[in-house]
Amino acid sequence: MTTPTLFDTTTPAATTAAGPRPLQLPTVYGLDLSLTSTGISDGTTADALIPGDRAGHDRLEFHRAAIRQRVPDDTSLVVIEGVAMSVGYRPGVEEMTYLRGLIRHDLWRRRIPFAICPPQHRIIYATGRANPAKDHPASKRKTVAKGMVRDAVIERYGVPCEGRGRYDQADATILAAMGLHWLGYPLAVLPDTHRRALDGVTWPLNVPAVAR
Repeated sequence: MTTPTLFDTTTPAATTAAGPRPLQLPTVYGLDLSLTSTGISDGTTADALIPGDRAGHDRLEFHRAAIRQRVPDDTSLVVIEGVAMSVGYRPGVEEMTYLRGLIRHDLWRRRIPFAICPPQHRIIYATGRANPAKDHPASKRKTVAKGMVRDAVIERYGVPCEGRGRYDQADATILAAMGLHWLGYPLAVLPDTHRRALDGVTWPLNVPAVAR
């Protein structure tokens, strides 16, 4: 098998409206990577992978092994949340860089195509706006925006996002929904304000065979 070239910025035309939901969706996962609570979703269910008191390499290995166990080899696409442009060098940033590289490399080894979605485009797909909480006090905008994304997931897709990792679960569900939409299997009818988010994702060059 030849090694696939993973990245291209070209986005195939997205379906403008969702028709009858297919009986069999392609296997797509969204990953909201975090050292303390990684969100994982296939668009219809969501979970949070929490390493507990593990640290360092033990924590990295927990995430690698847990994701490998949850994401099968025949997965059509994985959508991973990218790095926020506002992130500076603070505690945990270096380890997060290792985690992102470790997971991407493991997917590459298994020949599973993956896409990288900037956080703001995930928010746009969920709410239609990059900064949906701008009318709230600056100190509360991040938390309010997280709640808006979670509410959108529950209302639009019927995926419960509860407990400590509820926001990570919601983010991962949006990422999975974006991947399914790009492949031609949108889970819901969305306006242009939301669909435009697909153009900001770095999608894999080799489009999976399940794409329409």
